[in-house]
Amino acid sequence: MAETITKAQTKTAGPLEGTSAHHGMVAPGEAAFAQEQLREAFGADEQNRREVAVQAKDFSVWYATNEAVKKVTLDFKERFVTAIIGPSGCGKSTLLRAINRMNDLIPGCHVTGELLVDSRNIYSPGIDVVALRRAVGMVFQQPNVFPKTIFDNVAYGPRLQGGLSRAALSDLVETSLRRAALWDEVKDRLRGSALSLSGGQQQRLCIARALAVGPEVVLMDEPASALDPQSTARIEALIDELRKEYTIIIVTHNMQQAARISDFTAFLYEGRLIEYGATKQVFTNPVQRQTEDYITGRFG
Repeated sequence: MAETITKAQTKTAGPLEGTSAHHGMVAPGEAAFAQEQLREAFGADEQNRREVAVQAKDFSVWYATNEAVKKVTLDFKERFVTAIIGPSGCGKSTLLRAINRMNDLIPGCHVTGELLVDSRNIYSPGIDVVALRRAVGMVFQQPNVFPKTIFDNVAYGPRLQGGLSRAALSDLVETSLRRAALWDEVKDRLRGSALSLSGGQQQRLCIARALAVGPEVVLMDEPASALDPQSTARIEALIDELRKEYTIIIVTHNMQQAARISDFTAFLYEGRLIEYGATKQVFTNPVQRQTEDYITGRFG
């Protein structure tokens, strides 16, 4: 974990290509087309070259005596987008939150098996959970902006870490807002309230806040489910940009969204991993009948 955290804290602060004020966002339709072409270009060799960022080994999550996630074994490769799908109550959000130990806050919750980030079991004794949550960021279903200024929302995490001058902090806030494709919309009102932003803007601000502490992995729990179609399209285009530098794991109920934005898909049902594979294969030629039935709307 120490190596992961060091990388997160020293991540290059330059903006992503295509997201600065000089480049502009790629249109959502163009992004989806480009993403599909990129997926077609990913062969086995490229997939094998990517390191495993997160790995579950016979991993279970229990709420008291209820086993919500059941002995899941699954690899999440770095700098790919992996979608976790399944009906309500199947354990997908529980699994997602386990990756940065958000479930620790729930009384009676415990785990068995192993969950590795950067090859270290994050549930081992002595793991620094605060450092883990810097390395593994989280974006929730509902935008959870702080009742502070736009600037202070993004600067919150770096200020807690300390060590930055005022100028360096300002640069980091700008860089994070550019990465979240929000800078052009808020650069003239950074001292205004974050609560004045639209729902879509608030969600991108939450993404900027997560990026500001330099994570390696970004978890997204249905980040567009509460947004209008235009804001959803912007979030999806943003995910397409972020995948160039970050490992992204997203939970979604939206089958079309999973097919559009992810490289790999994991299907969970009643806490068990039913199928995992390349998204195109899972959606067009699933191995398991349960997967086909869910994707085609026969249940769920």
